[in-house]
Amino acid sequence: MPNTYYQNYAHTVFPVKYRKAVIHPDWQSKLFGVMGNLINETSSKTVIVNGVEDHVHCLFGFRPAVSISEVMKSVKARSSKWINDNNLLTHRFEWQKGFGCFTCGYSQLDRIYKYILNQEEHHKKMTFREEYLMFLKKFEIDYDERYIFHDLI
Repeated sequence: MPNTYYQNYAHTVFPVKYRKAVIHPDWQSKLFGVMGNLINETSSKTVIVNGVEDHVHCLFGFRPAVSISEVMKSVKARSSKWINDNNLLTHRFEWQKGFGCFTCGYSQLDRIYKYILNQEEHHKKMTFREEYLMFLKKFEIDYDERYIFHDLI
């Protein structure tokens, strides 16, 4: 639409199903590149995709007409298909259902970019669970811990 100007950024976080540490360093960077391309294919713009063995962070800009849920649905489905089609694991790969989404402004991009870039170092001190709960508390998102990691049952 003419004369529509926007600057929307989302930081999403999601783990491997059961939070299994299966994203192997040998193909991790290729996976993150594939995911970045999948984000771009939704008419969004990837800033960075990075993570560790059990979860991924994505930072991207998106148009007002694009639903973040649609972006994540596509990225998660198509990246798990890529992992399975390339036989990167001996078992079927799946992401956990859902994701965390935290919007941010342009002035926060550099700080969030650096945070995502340094995931390996960061997770020497904090587990994914601790990190995820920290985000929910920081952004004052109500949650019931009984259900937040329901796929562990």
